[in-house]
Amino acid sequence: MKILAFAATSSTRSINNQLVRYAASQLEEAEVDMLDINDYELPLFSEDKEVELGQPELAKAFLDKISDSDALIISFAEHNGSYTVAYKNIFDWASRINPKVFQNKPMVMLATTPGPGGASSVLATAVASAPFFDGHVKASLSVPSFYENFDIEQGRLNNDEINIQLIAAVNSLSESTAVEMKQVM
Repeated sequence: MKILAFAATSSTRSINNQLVRYAASQLEEAEVDMLDINDYELPLFSEDKEVELGQPELAKAFLDKISDSDALIISFAEHNGSYTVAYKNIFDWASRINPKVFQNKPMVMLATTPGPGGASSVLATAVASAPFFDGHVKASLSVPSFYENFDIEQGRLNNDEINIQLIAAVNSLSESTAVEMKQVM
């Protein structure tokens, strides 16, 4: 199984990047492709820019990464209760090329913040909107108070209850992909 995993933020010190890396590492039999959305930086989307630029190669490459995967794990940073500009921008460009951005892929959606809210607002938005973009959310998890629940030195969750939930969430991808493969045969 090939997993595409990324933090939906351009921050180089992202706690969501740490969380998504840990989550992806829990799938032992998977090949994980860690994407950095900084590699897909484009001008801010607008209809005028779309007329000027057409379909940018970076947006096509982002869609190709999704296409080449069997499943997705995304961890969302929350800026003022919503998506980061960096993620929303590449998503907007990609959706103009293919409105089914997630291309029928099973997904696990995560989010975390330093505070007790755990980026639950952006996570709720992402989970609710994914089906409109052909995403199949198998599980989602908000991790509150990141620095209390994640051991940065060990690179892992240190809250056993949340860790069990995260492992169950990522394992739902293996189960989902196995069922789909049996249906094809």
